[in-house]
Amino acid sequence: MSAKKSLTFTFILLSNLLFAQNDSLWNQKPKFNISGFLDVFYTYDFNQPEGNFRQPFLYNHNRHNEFNLNLGLVKFSVEHSKYRANLAIQTGTYANDNYVDEPGLLKNIFEANVGLALNKKNNLWLDAGVFPSHIGFESAISIDNMTLTRSLLAENSPYFLSGTKLTFNTNEKWEIAGLVVNGWQRIQRLEGNSMLSGGTQVSFSPNENVSLNWSTFVGTDDPDTTRRMRYFNNFYGQFQVSERFSFIAGFDIGIQQTLKGSTNFDTWLSPVLITQFSINEKWKTAIRAEYYQDEKGVIIHTGTINGFQTSGVSLNFDYNPTSNIVFRIEGRWFNSLDPIFEKNISFSNNNFFVATSIAIMFNDDNK
Repeated sequence: MSAKKSLTFTFILLSNLLFAQNDSLWNQKPKFNISGFLDVFYTYDFNQPEGNFRQPFLYNHNRHNEFNLNLGLVKFSVEHSKYRANLAIQTGTYANDNYVDEPGLLKNIFEANVGLALNKKNNLWLDAGVFPSHIGFESAISIDNMTLTRSLLAENSPYFLSGTKLTFNTNEKWEIAGLVVNGWQRIQRLEGNSMLSGGTQVSFSPNENVSLNWSTFVGTDDPDTTRRMRYFNNFYGQFQVSERFSFIAGFDIGIQQTLKGSTNFDTWLSPVLITQFSINEKWKTAIRAEYYQDEKGVIIHTGTINGFQTSGVSLNFDYNPTSNIVFRIEGRWFNSLDPIFEKNISFSNNNFFVATSIAIMFNDDNK
């Protein structure tokens, strides 16, 4: 079957699914919501780099000895049993650093998508637009994460994607999704690349205390002339052991062709473990241990003999006076096989910094 016939068949199938549903449900009044988020931070890097920009492989809270806005956004959302839509506009150092390849005002789009329910049970959804990535357990919104700064594997895998996503909830325990996207963390497709990318996601929650996830990406981040295929897997599990103690274990592994058409592949990988303990209703602490290996510089290019082979640990303390406000302080240390961290006018194998943040999340219900 040709691509044109396949698209025609898909359009007819979706049309039949949509129009077969009860019109009265579509005419029900949707719920509108306005929400927002602000994350103001200060970071001090004890290596004292010459400028205020710190590490090229970090995209959050990445300024030295400077007060700044990591992420500020306003989100408009529509919720209905048969459709949904989200539009979120952003600014801050995260937007400047992580959307550097996007032209013009596309840098300010945090989220812009529309979704339709394709069946009567409302457990089959088609969403299209710019949406959060299906990869990983850490959000760009810091208040949703166990730690203030993001893990190395989160910082160096997609935070956002642009394309279409088909999601099916078989029951309360299983969710399955398939995606067709413009590329590896891209809103606009790379110039010279004519191939779309794809991905999958399988989530399993046997009970309210355990969540397991496997996400994939298949595609390229090159133009057609040098196209190297990239295959990526993300695994993680979230476990609520007790009322006070929880942890997340994650593992990323990817391979990419060394050259176009080659049967040889370069590999990168990253394990991480994060534990969180609630001291009381207002105080929490978290410890993270992680490692990232990218010897050939597929994702993180250093230009050194051993590439990026870095381990790290961090300690976090959070104070929540209310559920939507958090003050956080985190100490984080990196150690690399090669001297890749700027220190004054030279380079070091080690890097230690302290990051602090005050973040607030709000909506029109003041919840």
